[in-house]
Amino acid sequence: MNTNVKEFLIAFLVMEFFLIGVFSILDLLLFYIFFESVLIPMYLIVGVWGSRERKIRAAYFFFLYTLLGSVLMLLSILYIYYQTGTTDYEVLLTFIFSKTEQKLLWLSFFCSFATKVPMVPVHLWLPEAHVEAPTAGSVILAGVLLKLGTYGFLRFSFPLFPEASFYFAPIVYLLSISGIVYTSFTAIRQTDFKRIIAYTSVAHMNLVMVGLFSFNTVGLEGAIIQSLSHGFVASALFLIIGVVYERHHTRMVKYYGGLVHTMPLYTFIFLFFTMSNIGLPGTGSFVGEFLILAGSFKSNTSATFISATGMIIGGCYSLWLFNRICYGNVKIQYLRDFIDINKREAFIFLPLISGTVAIGLYPEIFLNSIHMSVNMLVEITHFFIL
Repeated sequence: MNTNVKEFLIAFLVMEFFLIGVFSILDLLLFYIFFESVLIPMYLIVGVWGSRERKIRAAYFFFLYTLLGSVLMLLSILYIYYQTGTTDYEVLLTFIFSKTEQKLLWLSFFCSFATKVPMVPVHLWLPEAHVEAPTAGSVILAGVLLKLGTYGFLRFSFPLFPEASFYFAPIVYLLSISGIVYTSFTAIRQTDFKRIIAYTSVAHMNLVMVGLFSFNTVGLEGAIIQSLSHGFVASALFLIIGVVYERHHTRMVKYYGGLVHTMPLYTFIFLFFTMSNIGLPGTGSFVGEFLILAGSFKSNTSATFISATGMIIGGCYSLWLFNRICYGNVKIQYLRDFIDINKREAFIFLPLISGTVAIGLYPEIFLNSIHMSVNMLVEITHFFIL
């Protein structure tokens, strides 16, 4: 691994600057510039500071998939400017596009946002990028970058193209539930620790899409809470992988076993986030998943049932992974350096545990702050439909 720490930290600071811009800008063209600029530092983090031989291939996968998905969005933004004379978001909210325009523009934006989520079949870049990225890169990728797609749907696709959003909802449901079931089964057969967690991220983000396209307050709030909770839980799981990789320099599950005997504190933290990942009551994922299923049940019962089935599969592979890593006999022929979580690592996990428990036990803190905005979004979309 490249040990030049200064450039490594600069790349993260640059990426933070672009991410703040993405979430705060209310101009379509500037949003696109910042949205795509995030690719540059992340490309360098994966390609330069990645951990294995395939890091260049993974960096190209990440860059090309997400860039090509956004080309149509740029053309759509130029068309919007040609039609309206502005790219200011607040002004565009007052402009009503025709049904045909909405459908074409929505599809263009969808190509970009769906790749970022990611949805099946444009999800292949994510496992590759996660496996090759350093631990810090995987944490930011899972915790923040995957939320850019869902944010794009909430901020731009729903308010600007409400009729098209309703029109294409069945297709999104089909892709989402296919993604949940497919990636859940795919995760079961993986042998790389990081690749398993990467596929769980795809499944959870596709569940968020089911909540978003329920088009009611409960489902939308559940999608937002699940996105927030996923940021804590997925980031923590990648840190958990980073802890053992730093000690043993392998991510192959078959080399691990019996860590409960030698790393009890590590096992406890791993168990907590495994339970959080499968939606144990008292954790943030339970609140998000419950609200998503309650909201989507009102609009599409079949999709809700299949999504819930995918979550059951998720519980199976999560518990099986934990069992293989932490129980059984210690494989001393492969692992020799048994050091439990140190103080530095404990302080890294502490805010992630606190955030997960806070969302799970007292979600009103977060729900109260988003309730008015979500209600306004639902009213806007339903108003234009009716």
